[in-house]
Amino acid sequence: MNLKKLNIIIGREYLNKVKKKSFLFITFGVPVLFVLMYVAIIFIMLKTTDESKLVAVHDSSGIVMPTLENNDVLAYVDFTMNDVDSMKNNLKGLGADILLVISPLDSVAKTVTATTYSEKPLGMETSEIIESHINKAVESYRVNSFGIEGLEKIMSDVKSNVSLKTYTVDEAGTETISESGVYMALSLILSMMLYMFIALFSGMVMTSVIEEKSSRVVEVLMSSVKSTELMFGKIIGVALVALTQFLLWIVLSGVLISIVGGIWGFDNIMGAAGTASEMTQVPGMGPSTTDLGTTMDLGTMMAEAAADTVSVAGEPTGMQAVMTTLAHLNYAEIIISFLLFFIFGYLLYASFFAAIGSAVENEADTQQLQIPVTIPLLVGFFIAFYAFKAPDSPIVFWGSMIPFTSPIVMLARIPFGVPFWQLALSLVLLILTFIVSAWASAKIYKAGILMYGKKSTFKDLWKWLKMK
Repeated sequence: MNLKKLNIIIGREYLNKVKKKSFLFITFGVPVLFVLMYVAIIFIMLKTTDESKLVAVHDSSGIVMPTLENNDVLAYVDFTMNDVDSMKNNLKGLGADILLVISPLDSVAKTVTATTYSEKPLGMETSEIIESHINKAVESYRVNSFGIEGLEKIMSDVKSNVSLKTYTVDEAGTETISESGVYMALSLILSMMLYMFIALFSGMVMTSVIEEKSSRVVEVLMSSVKSTELMFGKIIGVALVALTQFLLWIVLSGVLISIVGGIWGFDNIMGAAGTASEMTQVPGMGPSTTDLGTTMDLGTMMAEAAADTVSVAGEPTGMQAVMTTLAHLNYAEIIISFLLFFIFGYLLYASFFAAIGSAVENEADTQQLQIPVTIPLLVGFFIAFYAFKAPDSPIVFWGSMIPFTSPIVMLARIPFGVPFWQLALSLVLLILTFIVSAWASAKIYKAGILMYGKKSTFKDLWKWLKMK
């Protein structure tokens, strides 16, 4: 392979990509759009509240209405003496927005049923508040039905709200507080970024190959350089484009977020996390869980991590725990691992996509050939998405070792700590697999790049692979 020619191809590919208006727009526009979206989400969280509504209550049980308390969203008025059917058809005449009908008390089950009537569907916040108030009334009735003096206070005193504080201990015995929500968020962000970059830039290689083949430019290029030089020059050139764009995104996003934080105030930004928790929880109930018992209420986790609670006995507050955790992350390991797994993961998949691009004349013909390549990438993404639940479980461990999924899954494990030998082994296996895959892809590329007029199949690719 002629290195001089390879450098020329790399330079040509790199300059062609970075000079495009689309590259400039994506590079400088994405960070701006990201920050605007971030600001919009926080603004919506802070400003989205339901309008105050008047609730006409028909309480046949006699236990609910006395306990209902007005708030900023709902105001309750007793209409128990009125006829339900006439009120249903005359809500505006009553000046009410909602009619709440409580059934007679079921003395056996010690409960009631509740129904609402309104001209417009109720918002989630309104429904949840009404439900929580009714449940509170029923619970209070059940407690009082036992006839035990002070039972309600006893039950309230029995309830516990223990907050678990977690520490990591290094080999020197140094204790460092760790906030699991930080590791989870970092795990998801790293794996999602790597998946996005590998898929995006590998697809860019394939598109570039198809464009040159369909326009017959490749025939001119092949008269001066070898097919392998052209393929690897294109792959490396796009890789440099990817790294340039990635670094610019980091710098621009950091600058823009700092500007927004300075103008708006980081206290307002962190306060939005509490609003997110309120929006994602049913009043009076804990966070939702999946059938596997895993807490999935991200709003609650963010709020708890960001809450500026009072420290007890010198213990760090929630926000201090987050900042301490961030301060003690091994950023050198994270950045180096990200770059290495991105580079070799990209090279692995880019070689496959380059081979696919050489075998077709337009992107419509690539769908069938892409399936065996994209499935491992998707499997890796799905494993990584749940890696924070059990980062050392067998499926996550093997996902971080198998080269076709390891770039994404290993990045999801790194925030939780990965032994050096596992990192090294995973990287060595990835590099060896890339070398074999690049050799195979080069053979397919060499045969397919000048093939025209025939839709290639897996049988054709296998035949080209066996050619000497």
